[in-house]
Amino acid sequence: MAPKPIIAPSILASDFGKLASECQRIIGDGADWLHIDIMDGHFVPNITIGAPVVTYIRPAIEKHADGTGTFDCHMMVAKPEQWIADFAKAGGDLYCFHYEATANPRECIKLVHDSGMKAGIAIKPDTPVDVLYSILDDSSDPAYYPDMVLVMTVEPGFGGQKFQARCMPKVTALRERYPDIDIEVDGGIGPSTIDVAAEAGANVIVAGTAVFGAKDPKEVIALLKATVAGNLEAWKTRSKV
Repeated sequence: MAPKPIIAPSILASDFGKLASECQRIIGDGADWLHIDIMDGHFVPNITIGAPVVTYIRPAIEKHADGTGTFDCHMMVAKPEQWIADFAKAGGDLYCFHYEATANPRECIKLVHDSGMKAGIAIKPDTPVDVLYSILDDSSDPAYYPDMVLVMTVEPGFGGQKFQARCMPKVTALRERYPDIDIEVDGGIGPSTIDVAAEAGANVIVAGTAVFGAKDPKEVIALLKATVAGNLEAWKTRSKV
């Protein structure tokens, strides 16, 4: 299936004092997914939320057949295997762990799929993209194949960092080599940087402050989505040449 534009605002930038209503508001403004940043204080130096919070906000957000309402759990944690069951039970839909955090990423992908969630695999800005090729080149068994790749455009662990355009060649390399996979970018994405990310081939856009802090989040989400949609069409044309 060809990738489609997906806007996944990071709830890290929301008002945690009214988290459920903030999630409802941003989905109502046109967001497709909710990006949920999980930090454990080990893999990254910060600590955010865990599965219990996901459990409490899950009933506030209905998941639809088109994927709207997906909980995109970005697991910035050591030993990601140990939290899979908890997040599946809490209502997570996509469990995206870091390549750098596990000794056996293929087995972790299978464990995520066995739990009933989709699997994503993320890489930090300094991790070369070719470390993923052996995983992505082998599609013989879907159980071991990721549903999404996340290219971090900032160092994981804190919101509000500046977008690193140096990571975009990794996105382009993935889109050229695997045209149908979902490619997510996370870090410093907003109206001023979306063109670069979308042109590189990203289709899943994480934006925190740019959406939750906007005067008109609906307008920002629409802009991000339209930019991605236009560039995906350009990529389709390019692939046919």
